[in-house]
Amino acid sequence: MLRNSTILIITTFIFLVTSGFEKEKEATWIIEVDGNPYQVRKEIEQNLPRMEVLTVYDTVLNGLAVKGPPDKVEQLSEIDAIVNRHPVQTYHATKIENINQSVPFLKEVQRGNAPIPYTGKGVKVGVIDTGIDYTHPDLIKNYKGGFDVVDFDEDPMETTENGATSHGTHVAGIIAADGKMKGIAPDASLYGYRALGPGGAGTSVQVIAAIEEAVKDGMDVINLSLGNEVNGPDWPTSVAVDTAVKLGVTVVVAAGNTGPDTWTVGSPATSTEAITVGASTPPMKVPIIKDSFHDKEIPLIPMIGSSEWELEKRYRLVDGGIGDKPLNNARGKIVLMKRGKVPFTDKAMLAEAAGAEAVIIYNNEKGEFRGAIDGSSVSIPVVAVSKEDGKWLSEKSKSANQWLTTEYRKEVDHLAAFSSRGPVTSNWTIKPDILAPGVAIDSTVPGGYQELQGTSMAAPHIAGIAALLKEAHPDWEPEDIKTAILSTAEPLVDEAGELYMPTEQGMGKVDIKSALKPAVKIRPSKLNFGRFNTNFPKKTLPISIKNTSDTKQTLSFEQPKHKQGMQWILPESFTLAPGEKKTVKIRLHVQPVFLEKGLHQGWIKMKSIDQTFELPYLFMLETSDYPRAMGFEITASQFDQTDYQYRFYLPEDSEYVKIDLYNPDTLTHVKKLVELEEVKEGVVEGEVNEKLINNGGRFIAVITIQNDKNHYSYGTPVEIYVD
Repeated sequence: MLRNSTILIITTFIFLVTSGFEKEKEATWIIEVDGNPYQVRKEIEQNLPRMEVLTVYDTVLNGLAVKGPPDKVEQLSEIDAIVNRHPVQTYHATKIENINQSVPFLKEVQRGNAPIPYTGKGVKVGVIDTGIDYTHPDLIKNYKGGFDVVDFDEDPMETTENGATSHGTHVAGIIAADGKMKGIAPDASLYGYRALGPGGAGTSVQVIAAIEEAVKDGMDVINLSLGNEVNGPDWPTSVAVDTAVKLGVTVVVAAGNTGPDTWTVGSPATSTEAITVGASTPPMKVPIIKDSFHDKEIPLIPMIGSSEWELEKRYRLVDGGIGDKPLNNARGKIVLMKRGKVPFTDKAMLAEAAGAEAVIIYNNEKGEFRGAIDGSSVSIPVVAVSKEDGKWLSEKSKSANQWLTTEYRKEVDHLAAFSSRGPVTSNWTIKPDILAPGVAIDSTVPGGYQELQGTSMAAPHIAGIAALLKEAHPDWEPEDIKTAILSTAEPLVDEAGELYMPTEQGMGKVDIKSALKPAVKIRPSKLNFGRFNTNFPKKTLPISIKNTSDTKQTLSFEQPKHKQGMQWILPESFTLAPGEKKTVKIRLHVQPVFLEKGLHQGWIKMKSIDQTFELPYLFMLETSDYPRAMGFEITASQFDQTDYQYRFYLPEDSEYVKIDLYNPDTLTHVKKLVELEEVKEGVVEGEVNEKLINNGGRFIAVITIQNDKNHYSYGTPVEIYVD
């Protein structure tokens, strides 16, 4: 919940350390005020004429965005009503780089069933993104307006020149295209809010301002396909999203593309109230290199921009190294190259010039990866494989008799490797909430159509579905829409037939038809027990279950497989009449001596006569491997140019925090930057004098955290420039 005050965030001009910085003549701030923000605006305009008030926030936040010279910004602190500030974060469109097949896949009409009668008509959907090309023939009909918080005007057009973007137009098409391509809700009213500028990057200032504009414009649904790395529920953008939902707007957020590790979902996807969306695959034909003699199968991951891998014959394999030397024996063969040093497009161009049929690029670090090439420069297919598979192929390429055969396998409803995982630190809750197609998604872009992938593409599927539900049930509040989507989802299983973990998939794959008319509504549908320790070994969660069908429903819980150290006390069987609601209690008693510390998650089954509901549960015993510090940055102070400001995020209180700088090449210690004791959770910020920075440069900043006699260290590259 927000106080009657807001968040102050340093914005665009704070010289982010991860990309280099230089000192600017003006700075932009969002300031948190206690009281009437319009009165504060008058005070600023009267007493600080060189400060420009860009906008006033009075809906999802209570404050102002102001811009002016750094030496004048300091005078803002003299205004009593200004109470706080928070650091900026740069947000990026969560993209990784046949007209859309995912929409008909989700809306597929099964034999004997009537088509979905809803199209989103009368529902207003706001797309907070890089803008929208509202002149696109598939979007022009449904585009109704919006706002550009990057340039502060009413024209949220995609960036078309330097740093040209297409992300927002792609997202908008998935939601509500109505032309050659049909979106999920082809009659919904589209509004664009341009919060990400050239290159697809923006700041907290712009994202929060866009949420504010969208709420004021009366959006029914907002889509946010953007995010940062801070895994905390109380980061400013997450708080703003929570407030928007409580004001009556359904907010859908992409989970992010930094999987497959846990704790990778970032703000605002960490919002408690939002619908956070992970990515799964629509029906796909996946090419596989097969070696029957060695019983080896290697899945190929197409590069974005590449032509399709449609090789039918057997081809010889040749190792092309890293692609920095001429290839003399590649004609008619498949060239294998290692990732690194040379751009993917240059590698592929080198191979094609040598007469190669295709290129396989393998990773230079553990696991798979997804890359992109300039498709206008390369006509042969280019794919990626893991480091492990690449090394295997490299060994086989040394044999003159090594031939590769391609087979094709149909895949559907697999979890995308890049999809960010939960849970969320601080409140230890399950995220994402739901999955939707996010791999190889074709949609609208300026000038035509393009295939993209990422949770950015998954989220608008859910935003479109939310529009259908709002049309079908105009009286439903955001919580009703979220409950219907989650209560009717279908959990996905992996290749071994086992359910993916709750922190990977939430409730599972969305089911549009069931969500439109759910037989049972379960609230909450995710069982978040939080943290257990020896002092609090028992917890009870109340669950509200409503029969929304026309017939009575008899429901029963099934005890999960026994696990030593966990005792479940589940409700007895009960019957609900049509429209009846009942609150039941699920109790969990843990015995820490029999359980390992860390995350514990799984599923509780609830059954009716004709349906099984899988309810995910999660708890953390004592502690886990979650990051103890996130989002570190250091910037030149806006108040005093001889000082630098540092900031980072702590998910919990810490007894001791130290930040040291190391030489990135030799890993030798340079100096101690910060030392703090008894630090409270949340955003931590302070100042260091320029003397500690010396001449600046490139460093590894190592944050050391001490809690309960345990030490944790985290390193992040930083670059500091000093005039």
